[in-house]
Amino acid sequence: MYTSPTQRSVNAYTRQAMATRVAAATPHELIGMLFEGLQQSLLSAKGAIERGDIPAKGAAIGKAVRILDEGLRAALDPQGGELTENLRGLYDYCLRRLTEANLRNDAAIIDEVRGLLEPIADAWNQIRPQ
Repeated sequence: MYTSPTQRSVNAYTRQAMATRVAAATPHELIGMLFEGLQQSLLSAKGAIERGDIPAKGAAIGKAVRILDEGLRAALDPQGGELTENLRGLYDYCLRRLTEANLRNDAAIIDEVRGLLEPIADAWNQIRPQ
């Protein structure tokens, strides 16, 4: 697939800007960025399903699964008690539902997952780190 030189430059700039943002972020901000990336990936997946773009759907759901599993789930404090267990259960459920959304090309499941995770992301963003 052809990518124009201008688009390649924009992509390179975007990657560099994100790398700079990540390098300067606090741990709290990093989790917020994971939630942001997750929501963007879910929106991309929904749009791809609606357009019938199967490769884009798979890539977007795959990215969302990696963020959820390798980012947010992995960041849970093992000593976090009930809150950690509840979040782990929620993340596991969302991972299962994303697998179903991928298999069934079901945008409604993507909306369900977004609806479950959005309040968690909003609450996280309201926390003021000490």
